[in-house]
This record gives sequence, C-alpha cells and structure tokens, in this order.
Amino acid sequence: MNKYAFIDTELEGRQSRHQRRRLQTVTPLTEIETMVEDRRMLNFCSNDYLGLSKHPLLRQRAAEYMNRYGTGSTSSRLICGTYDCFEHVEKKIASLKETEQALILNSGFQANVSLMPALADRKTLILSDSLNHNSIVQGALLSHCQIARFRHNDLDHLRKLLKGNRNKGISRILIVIESVFSVDGDQSDIDAVAELSEEFQALLIVDDAHATGVLGKHGMGLTCGKKVDITMGTFGKACGSFGAYIACSEKIRDYLINCCSGFIYTTALPPSVIGSIDAALDVVPKMDKERLDLHLKADFLRSSLHELGCNTGNSTTQIIPVIIGDEKETLALSKWLEEHNILAMAIRPPTVEEGKSRIRLTLSALHTQNHLEQLIDIIRKWCE
Repeated sequence: MNKYAFIDTELEGRQSRHQRRRLQTVTPLTEIETMVEDRRMLNFCSNDYLGLSKHPLLRQRAAEYMNRYGTGSTSSRLICGTYDCFEHVEKKIASLKETEQALILNSGFQANVSLMPALADRKTLILSDSLNHNSIVQGALLSHCQIARFRHNDLDHLRKLLKGNRNKGISRILIVIESVFSVDGDQSDIDAVAELSEEFQALLIVDDAHATGVLGKHGMGLTCGKKVDITMGTFGKACGSFGAYIACSEKIRDYLINCCSGFIYTTALPPSVIGSIDAALDVVPKMDKERLDLHLKADFLRSSLHELGCNTGNSTTQIIPVIIGDEKETLALSKWLEEHNILAMAIRPPTVEEGKSRIRLTLSALHTQNHLEQLIDIIRKWCE
C-alpha cells in the first residue's frame, strides 16, 4: 500500500481538470499596486476596499500596542490572554454595531467554522443560502445536524422550508446568510429575513464581512440596528487589518465564551493586530466620502462592462464578477489582463458552480478613474 496514493490521485485529477491551485508570490508596493514576477501590476483582486492596509494611523497604533503589550498575547482568552485592550476594542465594536456586546475571534473562517457547531445540536436545522461562503458550509457540516440550502436570496423558498419543518422534532433552527455575497457581490434583504426569523423563532446569523467598512451606518455593515441575533464580520478586508468579530447580545456572548471551541482553545490575537483594529474603528466611521466614491466607481465600472456585453450578475457592490462561464476562456482572460499589468484572478470550480467561472473584480477607494478606464480598455480589446 502506498500511503500517499490518495494525494497523488487528487492532485493528478485536479491537474487534468486544470483546477490545481498554486501559490503566487506577490510583493505589495502600494495599496493598489503589487509586484508579481518582477512586473508592476495594478491590483483588482484585493479586499482592501478602503486602502487602509498601509494607513499611517493603523501602523502607528499597531506599533504602540506591540511596544506596550509585547509581540504575542501568550495564551487563550480564558487563561490570561484577555488583555485590557481586547475589552476596550470589543466595547468600541459593540457601540458601532449597535449591539449589547461583541467578541473578537481570530479570523472569519475560524469564526464561521466554529460558531455553528457551538449553537447547534444533533436535532438542529440549519437553513443556509446556497451561495454562502465555504466557511459557512464547513461550519454547518461540522455541526452534524440537518442542513437545508435554500435558493439564493429566495425568501419564498426559505419560508417554505421554515413552514415545512414545523413540529418535526427540531430543537432549534439557524438561518445563515451573508449581507454581501463574497463572489457575486449582491446583497441579502436582511429586514425580510429578520422578519421570517422572528415569525418562526429561528436564530439569524449574518456574515457581514464584505459589508463591514463600506456599507451601512458609519460604514459598519448592513446589520446595524436590525433584528439580527449574531453578526460575524472581519477586519481583514475594508478595515485593512486582520481578525474577526461577533456582534450580539450579552447572553449570546456569554454562551459563546463558554461553548465556542474556536474561541476557547486558541491563542488570542497578538496585541499589534488589536492595535490596528482599534485604529481602523476610529478611521472607518469618518470615511463617508471615500465610501461614496467607491460605490460611484463600482457603478461606473458595472455600467461600462454592461456596454461591452459583459455579465456582472446581480452585483450591487464593490465586488463585480465578470461571469464568463467556460473555465479555459476565463483563465485566458485572466492571462490577458496579466499580460497588460492587471492582476485579476480567475475564480473557477469548485469555488463556484460548473459553468459559472468568472473574473472577480474588487475595487478600492484608491483606484482612480484612469485606473478604471485602463481596465475597461483592456477588457474591450479582449472582447473585440
């Protein structure tokens, strides 16, 4: 028996399907430019939506926290890793998110993959939007309970599933959606889903990662002030840092501290990261002008792509897919863009469905009108 046979089989299969992933080393030059293999490229695939990853206040606050607290938090939060800076930042998050409490976790994937197992038991039903992120899918699977996927943003289908599972011995129901969907760039009707969750007494969990920083009141996402039981968001996108948060009631926070293994059994984030998060939460609410500019640029790019006959799906945000369908053609377009010094990666199965391959364009507030016109011109030449 060859103990590595399954690895060889998997990698050879992915190679034959042109789906084998490889790491590409990049060197960031500015918030929107990067060096790839000695070529300076304009980056249209970063999640640094507000260009905060190199913001001077974030860098300064990160250094201040590191100098004060050290390079590591030294333990899990429940041992001796809850430095006073964690509590300070969590109070700031809760205030901005308009919730009773907040809890910092180490990453968005870690939060989603450990949140649902903490909330579910074997008799739980998880109702998950069909286009939810892989971290939500994996979290649901790890819950070892009944899972039903409802058609993307189809509230009639969601209601049907809620109604059809009444009085079937289910202990609780979790509804899980994203506020802004990470690959398609469209939005959920959170108010309508919240009404359904209230009517059927289901817990509503919203992944607000791609809205945090760029949408909603003070740019703090689309769940502020809404009847959402648990919001998960991240600081590694528009906030320019790293880590994740849960915004919720005091009761739910207390429950997660006691029952969420992803929180309990991991070393807390380093103080420097907490410092950069603290600074981001000071900067983001003051960036209304940058947010407006970002969305105007997104509208312009979508409109221009439509004029070229490109399919951008139902995108309404800074995430704009150019849906090609065929994998080889999508890879060819990505290569064409690269040859013209544009970094925009192909997103293919298994990340998206078969026949839904696309270039996922993501905008930054720091992209200029000239940058957009350069991108459009290169795509126009491809279409011709």
